[in-house]
Amino acid sequence: MPQTHQGGQQPVDEDEPVLRLGSYSPSAGRDDLKVESYVLPVGAATPSLKELQSGQGVQQLRELAAKAEPRVGLARETVGPAASYAPISRRASGTVQASEAARSARAGITAPQPARTMTFEECKKGLGSDKKFFVKSRFAVCDGASFLQTWVRNRQVVGESAFNVRVVGTIAKNSRTIDFRYYFTDFATTGTTGAASMPITTKGNIPQSWPAGARYTRGGNAPGTKTFAELKALRTFHETVNAKPGQGSGNSDLLFSVYEPAISYTPPAPWTLRGDMGGKLFMLAPRWDAASYLANSTGGGSNPAKKGAATFSYLTTLVLSAKQGAEERAEAAHIRTAFINPQDTKPYMSAKKVPGQTVEDPLRRTVSATRRDNNRKAAVKQCRRYWGANYTIGGKECDEYPFATTYEGAAEHDYDPEVRKFNFSVKPIPKDDNRAGGNLLQGFYGNNRTIDGDNDGFIVKIVT
Repeated sequence: MPQTHQGGQQPVDEDEPVLRLGSYSPSAGRDDLKVESYVLPVGAATPSLKELQSGQGVQQLRELAAKAEPRVGLARETVGPAASYAPISRRASGTVQASEAARSARAGITAPQPARTMTFEECKKGLGSDKKFFVKSRFAVCDGASFLQTWVRNRQVVGESAFNVRVVGTIAKNSRTIDFRYYFTDFATTGTTGAASMPITTKGNIPQSWPAGARYTRGGNAPGTKTFAELKALRTFHETVNAKPGQGSGNSDLLFSVYEPAISYTPPAPWTLRGDMGGKLFMLAPRWDAASYLANSTGGGSNPAKKGAATFSYLTTLVLSAKQGAEERAEAAHIRTAFINPQDTKPYMSAKKVPGQTVEDPLRRTVSATRRDNNRKAAVKQCRRYWGANYTIGGKECDEYPFATTYEGAAEHDYDPEVRKFNFSVKPIPKDDNRAGGNLLQGFYGNNRTIDGDNDGFIVKIVT
């Protein structure tokens, strides 16, 4: 079965060497002015100038830089072709907790609308002091990093400067325009530095598209290059990116890319910075589609140039509730058993482990009516096998997990003999619960623009 991270890309070892944008030369002579620069987790507590001057802060900087996962470019939840472009984080991104999502959810049997806005404070809280990415939804994401510079005169640290960068990406409903808002905050200097006049350049690069050669329309008020002092006063700006339909592949007109916020700077003379003069620190993974089975497939009928919409290529999470009073309670309880005690489910299979529990083994949507019907037939066959032909007595239906609308459904082995047979669970449950779960799933697909096939996926969380 295809995995979430394609192209054989493996997570980066957390013990990689420290990433520095510049380095101090041991052979520097007198009056030699150098700058060492570190990329750290945004919001991390950094050593003081006194600690750096005593030598005690060096190890702390190295440990913090390691936590920033040097060379990692993409979130662990990235799916689609972008997942093969750069090293994947070992750490889960910050997310809205499943219980919080359930509380903010729905009135009646309706899937909740995913978030499409994010404030600076939400991004700051979501990233905390050690996260590189925060995924509020696949329409509202952010990432960030902290930049620290030590200013060195004749091998002695004489000053320290720092600033934080956070980038928030949001997408309005049924829109092909992605808004990237940059926040430069927490500017600080201590001791002797040349930071105030240091020019800092910000660029939003799109180094790769699938298919290649896609064209994008840019907007916004990104300033290009500003000094440390000017960015401190400016604080925030934004850039928009839009991709017109007709550039993608397949019936769904799929276009994938990576968006790469890049920060670079050069200390003012006579200070010098060795090595890299900037950092391509993190990437977001935009996607555009014009799938006929999703909303806005015609652009409202009168504006085909606006048909389809954008998302970010991150695995989403379907939250179901097994709490008293939840419409889908029986279905959620069935799935929870399949996750926690698979040996207690039917059909029997030794070492059963159903997919959809982790980002490494997600579920994938199918829009094939034939595949869906075959999944249901295979599930019903097992309900009859274990509970008899009259299992529907009392208003019950055969509930199956993985869902019939996924490639991992009960008939998966018929399509792929390498997949273990009976790696699914069935159980007769009340009809109302079963249909409530089905309605939530369909709403989830539509609200999150879940596409058919290997380039998308989702996992399931049960709230108890």
